[in-house]
Amino acid sequence: NSSESHNCAKSILTSDRLQIVVTLSEFFNETWEAANCANCLKNSSEGLSNSTVEFLDLFNKSLTCFEHNLQGQTIYLSPSNYTEVCKNCNETYKMLNDLYNNLQRMNRQGDESGHSAHLCIDVEDAMNITRKLWSRTFNCSLPCSDTVPVIAVSSFILFLPIVFYLSSFLHSKQKKRILILPKRIQSNASLVNIQEKYS
Repeated sequence: NSSESHNCAKSILTSDRLQIVVTLSEFFNETWEAANCANCLKNSSEGLSNSTVEFLDLFNKSLTCFEHNLQGQTIYLSPSNYTEVCKNCNETYKMLNDLYNNLQRMNRQGDESGHSAHLCIDVEDAMNITRKLWSRTFNCSLPCSDTVPVIAVSSFILFLPIVFYLSSFLHSKQKKRILILPKRIQSNASLVNIQEKYS
């Protein structure tokens, strides 16, 4: 009887005071969910998704490139002089970074795994490690491809007020003010003097 077996399983699992089996089961399930582990797997959970395999392959290539360019030189290099690593591993790192950004974009829409959440913890940790090595340890940086458009737009915006005030000055009609002197009425005293003179 299925109902009896369910009750039997429940009584066995919760028989001890700590309910250790239930506690461990809940812990592992919560950890699996919090780490988004399902996002690294195919829909049927038969194995890693193609995108995860591709990412991990590029991640391993990046680490191999870092190690290869540091071999035999780490003793002599100062902490800020990792130009060989930056130069030789730039392409691999850029590919890895682009793939990670694409995976994030696709994962927001829901991809192979069928879950639309964060990437799984293995992929995120791998990218965090690589970015930390690249930027903090080796002090490398990727040139920003948006520099020229940003400078152009900023210059245009800064130039707009000058254009505005210059055009308003040139196109405004400068009216010359003509002062009109008011005709004043002569005072009564002066009129009286004039009358006395003529009488």
